[in-house]
Amino acid sequence: MDLSQPVDEAFTKALPKIELHAHLSGSISRQCLHELWEKKKSQDPNFPIEDPWVLMPPGKVDYTLETFFQTFSKSIYHLCNDLESLSYATNSVLSNFYEDGVRYLELRSIPRAFSGSDVSKEGYVTAVLDSIDSFKARTNNDMPVYLILAIDRKDTAAQALDTVNLAIKYRPRGVVGIDICGNPNKGDVSIYRGAFTKAKANGLRITVHFAETPFSGSPAELETLLSYQPDRLGHVIHVPDDIKQEIARRQLGLELCLSCNVHAKMINGGFLDHHFGYWRHVDCPVILCTDDMGFFCSPVSNEYLLAAHHFNLSRADVLALCRKSFRAIFGGPEEKDRLYTLLDNFEAGSQ
Repeated sequence: MDLSQPVDEAFTKALPKIELHAHLSGSISRQCLHELWEKKKSQDPNFPIEDPWVLMPPGKVDYTLETFFQTFSKSIYHLCNDLESLSYATNSVLSNFYEDGVRYLELRSIPRAFSGSDVSKEGYVTAVLDSIDSFKARTNNDMPVYLILAIDRKDTAAQALDTVNLAIKYRPRGVVGIDICGNPNKGDVSIYRGAFTKAKANGLRITVHFAETPFSGSPAELETLLSYQPDRLGHVIHVPDDIKQEIARRQLGLELCLSCNVHAKMINGGFLDHHFGYWRHVDCPVILCTDDMGFFCSPVSNEYLLAAHHFNLSRADVLALCRKSFRAIFGGPEEKDRLYTLLDNFEAGSQ
C-alpha cells in the first residue's frame, strides 16, 4: 500500500473499521423506511403516517435536536412498531454498515414495548438479537455485532433498572453494555446511580452521552456521569477544562460524531471547528462514529474522509487513528486481536 497517496473514498471504504455509537432506530435508511411505509400502506390504505421520503427528503441533513426527536415520534416509531418491521429494519442497518467496510459493530437501542400489541421490551430485545444472529450467520461473522441497551433520560429509576436487568439476562447473547441517551435537554441522570452500579457489578461496560448540550453539560451532570465509572463517552461537546483533564487522565474512549454535530448545529461552526481537532492529540482512543446515519447520511467511511480532509490527515494518520480506536471496544481480547490482524493485513496490502 502506498501511504504517500492522499486519503480518498476508496481507501476509507476498504479500511477495516469499527462503529461504536450507532443508534438502531436512527440508523435506518430512508429507503428502508420508505419500504416499510409502502408495505403498511398496502396493508391499510388509511395508514395515517406520511411517506418518509416526504418527511425526510433526499439530501436533507439539517436536523436540529427538536426536529430530530419529532421525526421519531411522527414517523419512525410508527413504521417500526411490530416484530416483522423491526427485524427488516435491523437487517437493513447491519447490511449498510457491513457494505461500508465496518468489521466490528456495537449497535445501541432503547428497549421499546410496542403499543397496541403484546410485544414487551424483552420481546424487542430478543427480536433485535435474533436479527443479529441471522445476519452473522449469513455473513460468516465477518462483522461481529454486539448490542448496547440504552436508558432513556426520561425513564424512571425503576425503568432504568429494568433495562439493566435485561442487559444482564442477555449478556450471553451479546449484550455488552449500558448507555444513557434520549433528549439531552431533559431529565436528571443522578436518579440512575443504582442502575449503573448494578450494571458494573454484573460485568457490563458503560458508555454515556456526555455534554451534548449546555443543559446536559452542567458540571453537576458531568461529575455524576463520571462517578458511574464509564468506559467511553459520546459527543463530549460542552466540556470544561477540568473535566477534559479528568477524561484524559482516565484515557476514556471518545465516540465522536462529526457530521451529526455539524449538521445539527450542536457545535458552533463547521467541521474545522469540531473538537476532534483537540481530542486527536490527547491520549484517549477516538472513535469516529455515525450516530444516526438515517438522518445525517454519512457512513463511517465518510466520517474518516471528512476527518482526513478537514484536519489534513495522511493515510498513516488514519491507520493510527483506526488502530487506537480498537482499544475502546467492549468485545474481548480475541476481538481486538482479530481487528489488529485485519488492519495489519490491510496496511500490508495483502487483503
